[in-house]
Amino acid sequence: MIMKFKKVKKHCRICKTQAQINYKDTDFLISFLNKRGKLVPRSYTGNCAKHQRLVAKAIKRARNLALLPFVN
Repeated sequence: MIMKFKKVKKHCRICKTQAQINYKDTDFLISFLNKRGKLVPRSYTGNCAKHQRLVAKAIKRARNLALLPFVN
């Protein structure tokens, strides 16, 4: 017998809370980085495609301005 598990759909927390994505808000952006400083993919964060692109762009801007590290 093959057991099938239903995949739980994650909802975009940025859409829910209407949060503004800003490169200066490093505490918020750190939650989208893993221990090594890499971007966490959409499948783990549950972001929609639009907000994942905006988060990635904000993290890259913050790294260039030395607000976030490139590597931990």
